[in-house]
Amino acid sequence: MQRLLVLFDLDNTLVDRRGRLAAWAAEFTARHGLEDEEQTYVLGMVAERAYLSTFDAIRTRYRLPMSTAELWRAYCTDIAALVSCPAEVLDGLNELRAAGWRVGVATNGAVDIQRAKLRATGIAERVDGVFVSEEADARKPQTRHFTLAAARCGAVLGDGGWMVGDNPVNDIGGGRSAGLRTIWIGNDRSWSADDPEPDHTVPHACAAIDLLLLHSSDHTRTTT
Repeated sequence: MQRLLVLFDLDNTLVDRRGRLAAWAAEFTARHGLEDEEQTYVLGMVAERAYLSTFDAIRTRYRLPMSTAELWRAYCTDIAALVSCPAEVLDGLNELRAAGWRVGVATNGAVDIQRAKLRATGIAERVDGVFVSEEADARKPQTRHFTLAAARCGAVLGDGGWMVGDNPVNDIGGGRSAGLRTIWIGNDRSWSADDPEPDHTVPHACAAIDLLLLHSSDHTRTTT
């Protein structure tokens, strides 16, 4: 029987990045003796995405004595220590693989920080493959990103599969364009009427995993 493919977004899907950044920004400004009001600027610099160049700009603005590379390494270590993946989600990833799924992570971002988070949370050892956009300059919603992520899991997009994520454009729009069925992690938000709807909307990753396990049971019954 052909193994089903599911790709998960990382940030704010499997781990809560958004909720941890404010704490990091507060700690960063205190550590470097910056005024409290500078938290807003620092947080804004890393809110959407963070790369080595981000910390070059921060270092220049505040004339910090350490190198850009040192600031970047500290950020990767700090964020990896702050984020976590709920135990029930980790168990769910194991359940999916036990049920015959190929499970992968398809994430935009820098390799250093994304891989650090995957290792620290225990996700890395519970998936078949990971693709980070910086590895080949292929960002979601580009179809090439999903193609490469599927390949890391030993699958091809032409065989179908699912994309689970919180971003309407990158995850849901990109996944649909790549030929994948989609599950949107709503995180207490409402879907915009301007965008084609996902196949399913759920509140969190656990609910997405439960839905996929139910789908795999139906798939097994119809193919045996």
